[in-house]
Amino acid sequence: MKYPIKTLALASSLICAGSWASATEQSTYFDYAHIFELEYAASPVFTPDGKQVIYERRSNDIMHDRTHVSLWRYDLKKGSHRPLISESANVRSPVISPDGKKLAYLSDRDGSQQLYVRYLDTGDEAKLTNLSYSPGNVVWSPDSKHLAFTMFTPASEKPLFTGMPAKPAKAEWAPSGNYIEKMNYRFDGAGYAPSGFSQIYVLPAEGGTPRQLTFNPYPNNGDIVWNKAGTHLYFSMNPSDNYAMEVMSSDIYQIDVKTAKVTQVTDMPGPESSPMLSPDGKYLAFRYVNDRKLSHQQSDIWVMKLANGDMQNITEKLDRQVGQVEWASDSDGLYISYQDHGEVKLSLFELDGDEESLNISLSGQSLGRPYTSGQFAVSDNDEIAYTYSTGTRPADLYLRSKRGKTSAISDLNEDVLGHLTMPEIQPLTVESSVDGKTIEAWMLLPPDFDASKSYPLILEIHGGPHTAYGPNFSAEIQLMAAKGYIVVWSNPRGSTSYGEDFANLIHHNYPSQDYNDLMDVVDGVIAKGNVDTNNLFITGGSGGGVLTAWSIGKTDRFAAAVVAKPVINWMSFALTADAYPYFSQYWMPGMPWDIPEHLWKHSPLSLVGNVTTPTMLLTGEADYRTPISESEQFYQALKLQGVDAAMLRLPGASHGIASKPSRLIQKVGNILAWFERYRTSEETKTAAGSE
Repeated sequence: MKYPIKTLALASSLICAGSWASATEQSTYFDYAHIFELEYAASPVFTPDGKQVIYERRSNDIMHDRTHVSLWRYDLKKGSHRPLISESANVRSPVISPDGKKLAYLSDRDGSQQLYVRYLDTGDEAKLTNLSYSPGNVVWSPDSKHLAFTMFTPASEKPLFTGMPAKPAKAEWAPSGNYIEKMNYRFDGAGYAPSGFSQIYVLPAEGGTPRQLTFNPYPNNGDIVWNKAGTHLYFSMNPSDNYAMEVMSSDIYQIDVKTAKVTQVTDMPGPESSPMLSPDGKYLAFRYVNDRKLSHQQSDIWVMKLANGDMQNITEKLDRQVGQVEWASDSDGLYISYQDHGEVKLSLFELDGDEESLNISLSGQSLGRPYTSGQFAVSDNDEIAYTYSTGTRPADLYLRSKRGKTSAISDLNEDVLGHLTMPEIQPLTVESSVDGKTIEAWMLLPPDFDASKSYPLILEIHGGPHTAYGPNFSAEIQLMAAKGYIVVWSNPRGSTSYGEDFANLIHHNYPSQDYNDLMDVVDGVIAKGNVDTNNLFITGGSGGGVLTAWSIGKTDRFAAAVVAKPVINWMSFALTADAYPYFSQYWMPGMPWDIPEHLWKHSPLSLVGNVTTPTMLLTGEADYRTPISESEQFYQALKLQGVDAAMLRLPGASHGIASKPSRLIQKVGNILAWFERYRTSEETKTAAGSE
């Protein structure tokens, strides 16, 4: 079912846009303006009676250049969608009370993200908090009378020097220096961190003053959950003075809501996190990582029987990266999503060790690039609502009945994409020239592809490097194909979704043979025909930027390259990246100053003397994950040796340079403009006459 309106902001903007909107409507190919018109479903939750699904409907707001979130509900019996809370503000993270009468959610309608409650029978609403920092991880108590949440709580910090003389009235002095001595002092996307930690709070559902339960001088880690009696909360933390260096260490604790007494629940080597209580209150599930200081380590789901402390690993046989986890209503198993061959699958893992595949794939929530994604919810009647995309559109909401029948229950982008020519994704596998391993890839042909012609090729490389692409919708890929390119993306060694061993083929060896896998993929596409080999292009971001820069140091086969937010010099990266305690211990075999030869051997900068490929660098100026100084090193080195080079700096952008719709357009638009500068007319040859 298609809804009659988009958000008010988008509707009014299209009226104002005038000729741009008209041009978009006349186009038969996916184009830049369509980015602002896309929507997708997210965060589904069932009402306790199983009659309705409440979900987030996310759209791109052209007037405020952001993702706008509203709450909608789907009636399973009537088959109808209705807006629940749809306004100019963002409304997100719906949490329904156990009695089914109230909905807690977060909204920024008053200028900052606060906690609200809505009474579902009357529609009455109340603002519960007016806090300086945003609440998170909101959970209802079993009796629906209280809410618990986590929130950053500042701590006082004394300046080092306190002897400044008195400032005369109206005097204009330089601002005070920002004194820093903590290890974790800045974070990508958040900037320089104030002093303080995440703490746990409880609040009556009728409103009042949140009561702080924890006062720890170290962070509480993420999810919290009530016990069955509503007397305690489970959470994870690492109560160590050296917590900043012990990046993979935490245990599960419980705190008495009345007395604030804390008791340790688990004590395993490595991190335990994300506690999840079974509906009957007898079992506690949690994530656990067997920490071996590998660059990629998969988490397992363990279950503890609270009566006696017995524990079992229910995903022991699953050699895949675990995603979302939800208890079954009968407490006899857990629904677990996991990456598998570029997709996100969903299975029911019984406590007795059996796994039941549900033949469900989740996807469609990564608008920019074709990363794995997806969310789901399970009702007490064992019906499943989940997000899924066919690959040509962003995520819609799907429903699986308890008999196993699946059906789409939304069609959010028919109005935008239904009249466009959207090419289907084609799978491709190649054999690695390194060791014969199977490398999976996918390709998109230009709309109205003509088999008698040859086309330029773009190799798009994923970041991470421990992530996965798949046959998933990608606005960037669709735009590239619509501009006349064959586009290919793949999962070389190091990628997730193929098991821990495959991902760790690049452990302390990155980049390396993953480059060979990528070139094998390019050769595989060329072997299929219709590729103009004089017009090969390469790009990637983050880990993909590393491999792009590495590749052009190894080969001159590409006509041009765009290196986005890369690591160019592992030595400088190790001592400027925000997560340096992690990178130095898990991605490197020693401290940077002890292993300079190793770091230089794997640095793209070591190969810059070989580069002849025209190269553009693309990075956010507020990127603290792969700081822009990395791009600057490569840019200056290329300029010094006379290689065509350019640098696009995005003001205020962090590592997620495409997090705003206009930035996504800028990113792919500049990439294509750079390629067009070096694209020759060879693609006009017929396939028979081309190389």
